[in-house]
Amino acid sequence: MSVFEAVDRDARLSDKVTEAILQTIVSNRLKPGDALPPERELGKQFGVSRTVIREAIRALHAKGLLEVRSGSGVRIVAVDAKTVRESMRHFVKGSMLEYAKVDEVRRVLEVAAAGIAAERATPEDIERIDATLAEMSQSVDDLKTSIEVDLAFHRAVAAATHNELFGVLHDSIGEMLVEVRRRNLSLGPAERRLVIDMHRAIRDRVAEHDPAAAQQAMRDHLDHVQATYGRQAPELA
Repeated sequence: MSVFEAVDRDARLSDKVTEAILQTIVSNRLKPGDALPPERELGKQFGVSRTVIREAIRALHAKGLLEVRSGSGVRIVAVDAKTVRESMRHFVKGSMLEYAKVDEVRRVLEVAAAGIAAERATPEDIERIDATLAEMSQSVDDLKTSIEVDLAFHRAVAAATHNELFGVLHDSIGEMLVEVRRRNLSLGPAERRLVIDMHRAIRDRVAEHDPAAAQQAMRDHLDHVQATYGRQAPELA
């Protein structure tokens, strides 16, 4: 039984085939783990050459949707949070976006997340946030750990929204923000303690289930981050 239909022939046949296979995956007619038919069979179903099929497979493989293994054919890969996160991370890193653009998105994302977390956070969510604060306090003299735990704090707030998209979007820009954290937190223990205090203010407003106050606390924190980074790297801010 044929899974695919012949496509209209034009100058971008490979794009047509790529889109057709993508739609078949998205609609769950082909599921993670399923094998694609061999190139020859795909060519017959689409009414195109094997060269066009190879180009489409390469494009979908680059998107992380297909797994190509020598000797075992081509299989569908699960489109999960990791796939989306990695794709967005590559885009942000590869696009060489200036910090100001990333900061705009970060503000929309993290201010909203703080407010929603204040509405939905459970005692377990607060415990996870508290754990990051405790670790950052204990590591105030360790720059590397301070950077890692700072990131973990914001991830914990995103997780407290109970909306997995906040976590995916947070992690997709997180890599670029590592350099911002490195520059700011490298100013020394005093700066790290100040950041901990700001984090604690966000935590308290979330724990109090006060969305407006949680958003303002996050906004105040991000204002400080931007101002501090701008003083050190004015050409990038």
